[in-house]
Amino acid sequence: MRVMATGLRFPEGPVWLKDGSVALVEIARGTVTVVKPDGTTSVLATPGGGPNGMAVGPDGAFYVCNNGGFTWNEEGGVLRPGFQAADYETGRIERIDPVSGVVTRLYDACGGDKLRGPNDIVFDAEGGFYFSDLGKTRARDRDWGGLYYGRADGAPVVEVGYRLNTPNGVGLSPDGRTVYVAETATARLWAFDLEAPGVARRHPGQPHGGRFVCGLGGLQMFDSLKVDEAGNICIATLITGAVTVISPDGRVLRVVRMPDPTTTNICFGGAGLDKAYVTLSGLGQLVEMNWTDADWTTPGLALAFAR
Repeated sequence: MRVMATGLRFPEGPVWLKDGSVALVEIARGTVTVVKPDGTTSVLATPGGGPNGMAVGPDGAFYVCNNGGFTWNEEGGVLRPGFQAADYETGRIERIDPVSGVVTRLYDACGGDKLRGPNDIVFDAEGGFYFSDLGKTRARDRDWGGLYYGRADGAPVVEVGYRLNTPNGVGLSPDGRTVYVAETATARLWAFDLEAPGVARRHPGQPHGGRFVCGLGGLQMFDSLKVDEAGNICIATLITGAVTVISPDGRVLRVVRMPDPTTTNICFGGAGLDKAYVTLSGLGQLVEMNWTDADWTTPGLALAFAR
């Protein structure tokens, strides 16, 4: 493992770029930041609020889930998010020009319902994207969350599933027919089987219509995720500080321990997508590690519009 960058303010949403850089967000700074291979950093954009998940769209721009902002707690050099920020306005999806850094708001509502706290995002091959809305937490209450589908061209957002409990990480299966959603508070992984872009078949028994895949026991929580080439779901896991690899049929295949209990996200990079870039948000670090080795030969899955 190599520490690629330090001093970041709650990094999240890493996106590997073909020049070897990693673009990410710093939620507590309200920025989109680029980390060069030598570890130097530069701010591309300052959307403010709480930029969270990020992905590259069909036009080469960055699309950001902005959760609207948190209060922050720092203890012993470890930074953690708290409640809804005092200056919170709304959650939104933003487009970031990759050259100028100009920020454009693409969505802040689904029909008549405001987005609360968009969190993670993944594009499909058609130029649409699935994103989770975790909701916001206040001192005495918390929002239900949902899974939504939007498009880079700004076509109306559609609701795929609602009444999820703190939905966070989102990823697509290699064939594009299943969307996975990880819930933070419950450490449960759900699947939404797609009949068409943005349209999922409802499974009975759950208000959101998802299909249960896996749940972890003990005190641990799920954060963001990526999918590997074999279709396994690689989920950043909080409290235990790990990346947990789960098969599509719900088996825990691998647990990669990390040095930060606030391990929040992962992306794959390198020529063969055999490297992993992991955000250690509590420590403010981005680390690089070899993902494949003698015991694990499955690289990451290529994303739809990598740049």
